[in-house]
Amino acid sequence: MARSDSFSQYDHLLPAEVDDPWVHSNGQPPAYRPDYDLLGRLLTIPVAAGAASESGKFANGIDAWIAQELRRAGFGPDEVWPRSTRPRVLPRDITILLEKVPTALRDELAERLLTMAAVAPVDARVLGQAYAKQVDVVIARWDRGPELLISTKAQQSSFGKNLPNRFEESYGDASNLRGRYPLAAVGYFFVQRATIIQTEPDAFERSIDMIRKLRHRGDANGYTATALLLVDWDADSHTPVVTADPGLVPEDVQPSQFFTTMIDHLLSVTPISYHVKVRELRERRNIPVAENNDTF
Repeated sequence: MARSDSFSQYDHLLPAEVDDPWVHSNGQPPAYRPDYDLLGRLLTIPVAAGAASESGKFANGIDAWIAQELRRAGFGPDEVWPRSTRPRVLPRDITILLEKVPTALRDELAERLLTMAAVAPVDARVLGQAYAKQVDVVIARWDRGPELLISTKAQQSSFGKNLPNRFEESYGDASNLRGRYPLAAVGYFFVQRATIIQTEPDAFERSIDMIRKLRHRGDANGYTATALLLVDWDADSHTPVVTADPGLVPEDVQPSQFFTTMIDHLLSVTPISYHVKVRELRERRNIPVAENNDTF
């Protein structure tokens, strides 16, 4: 039985104890600071291994980072998929069941789960209005349905050539997901290599425009939030190190606004007794409300 999956190479970089990403004070507008250093360390793994062109491995690093950012924001380790350990997708209610059974049975069930892709898959597939879609980062529960859905894409070369296809497929995916889950926070996160600025400046401008136009305008189409982030590394180095520079793109498409908008939307459509820890971190205050778990 395989003891690893496509995310396993990143597990050792994801700390169990997360820090607080909010940098504002009580009463101030929310200000979210992503951990770009962590993203750089994650993406350095496939780049240093010569696997940067293997889009799946590179994209897995982005997915692992975004999921970790949501855990930093206060969401539970089991409600954000992909999880930081195997299995990557595990319904919270199964986790609670494992906590309730005797230790010997728990260990046996946990081992069996790793071989049952139908129960605990590596990737989350969600039924949209017209078709099922693999969604890269998810917050969902059976009693609440999908609450947050994020699609990630990465582009390292041939920027202008592939951009129209990216725009077309992404816009269709937004309508598909929001058509079935109109209250969910649906996001699109696009990572490009920073060489686009020098090699294809026209494609860079079109990328920014695309990211803005993919957002919904009060109708059922478009994403709740979108973001563009540029990363780069020295391709001639024997030990390349990936760095992420949010300052290379306009502020309105940077990741900080993306996480703030996605989290704010999710909290705005759920009662105050849901995601209490997330609310406390964001509002910079203690909230005297018990978390509504609705299970067992």
